[in-house]
Amino acid sequence: MAIQPRGKPTGKPRSSSPVARKPATRVAARPAASRAAPGRGASLSARSGTPGRKKPAPQPVVALQLPAAGPARVTLTPAQRSALRARAHSLSPVVQLGQAGLTEAVLLEMERALRAHELIKISIPLTEREARAALLTTLCERLQAAAVQQIGKVLVLYRPK
Repeated sequence: MAIQPRGKPTGKPRSSSPVARKPATRVAARPAASRAAPGRGASLSARSGTPGRKKPAPQPVVALQLPAAGPARVTLTPAQRSALRARAHSLSPVVQLGQAGLTEAVLLEMERALRAHELIKISIPLTEREARAALLTTLCERLQAAAVQQIGKVLVLYRPK
């Protein structure tokens, strides 16, 4: 008995029955009424080309506004704070303060991140503990958020959507 190398066909068909194939079908032409050019009574969709559907208008871009400054409206129970700390453990800092400190652009970026994620980490470069605590209270007042935790130079803020 001869051994055939792998991968080479032996020349025998796998089954004795012929393979049945579907006959080719023709696509019927669209009627002349639906072939009208856009702008002449028929509107065509940008994607499907079907008559009657219009492309939706683009949404206007709304400028991002900071909430009114004041005492934070969000209060957390110890159980909620513990659950949020557990959720924040795997997060990376979304915003990092730089040499310029707390600017309007940084506040707007924090506002955008809170709207998108509701729980964010912030990295700050301040070395004095009192300065970090003051910055945390300022952020909570300006962003209407609750402080979840502060570990070293990392702050965690929460504001429900």
